Amino acid sequence: MPPCGVFRKGRTIFLAASDRLIEQMRLSASCGVLVHNPSNMFYLTEGYTGEGLVFISPKRRVIITDFRYTEQAERQAPGFEVVMTDKGLSHNQWVARLCQEEGVTSLRYEDGYVTVRTFDALKAAVGEGVSFSPLDGAPEKLREVKTAAEADIMRKAAAITSQAFDVILGKIHEGMTEKELQIELDFTMLKLGADGIAFDTIIASGENGSLCHAIPGQRKLQKGDMITMDYGAKFGGYCSDMTRTVALGKPSDTMLHVYNTVLTAQKMCEEALAPGKVCSDIDKLARDYIDAQGYAGRFGHGLGHAVGIDIHENPRLSYACHDLLVPGIVMTVEPGVYLPGIGGVRVENTCLVTETGSEPLTTAPKELIIL
Repeated sequence: MPPCGVFRKGRTIFLAASDRLIEQMRLSASCGVLVHNPSNMFYLTEGYTGEGLVFISPKRRVIITDFRYTEQAERQAPGFEVVMTDKGLSHNQWVARLCQEEGVTSLRYEDGYVTVRTFDALKAAVGEGVSFSPLDGAPEKLREVKTAAEADIMRKAAAITSQAFDVILGKIHEGMTEKELQIELDFTMLKLGADGIAFDTIIASGENGSLCHAIPGQRKLQKGDMITMDYGAKFGGYCSDMTRTVALGKPSDTMLHVYNTVLTAQKMCEEALAPGKVCSDIDKLARDYIDAQGYAGRFGHGLGHAVGIDIHENPRLSYACHDLLVPGIVMTVEPGVYLPGIGGVRVENTCLVTETGSEPLTTAPKELIIL
């Protein structure tokens, strides 16, 4: 039998996420890891979605939770020990107990997630025998590169999102409000098998299209509107993200030019997405092209971001991110042009970086659709 946390597929040995973390951090016998962030808990336990804490040491994998979630934790994370809080044994007291039992004298924690109040209470419970140091985003770094199994789940999430686009095209009509369209789109994803929505759906019509993160409201769709829909399904714990802009009737020449500019930039950058490429260089490719078409300053956000358990992960396609892309990273490519008082266009695909280039997980058509 392979050791705990290791399983075989064919002749290849795969390490569990918690073991990869220990290996990456070169965790010694006296060191432990404490995880509060639900996304990291889900990743490291490979399925737990409840509340509590996760404690990892070279010898122990423990979920600390209360009565409401103990059975759920046992079902979702069979490779983890589950311990339950009680009136005389809080989450932090359990941490202290585990540190004592395992001889842990150094504990790594999520300094970017834990509040000062929470950290102070944790330190008081554990005592002076244990030192604390930042985890420095180690789980998030591991999460950047998706396994084949994760990529398959994200492919399904993207398929649901793309299918929802096909369905919603037949429901868009003049007089419908942005809010009504949002509700229809969200409901459609759930009917198609989504576990939930990946983020709050953005619907921006007409002049509202210049608002990058517009909140759907009571504005009614009108003939000639460009309608931007930015949305995504969540499936198996992973997110999808896509944006399409369609026209309700013939749009103006100005907005047609904007659409063609954005679409060309999106295609150029998606084709450029490949291992070894620098994130900031791909962002610059889109920015330079859009600026040259007369829209300098009207594309103010980054070109894209990684997607996974969270809708926004690292790395980013932006001028400030100089990371190299590697196979297994899943990125959005989403240029846009926004004209205040007139409207806007954004087109977005989610893409998996492969050994030779990239694979668009989003399959919905990108050419302008006039309804």
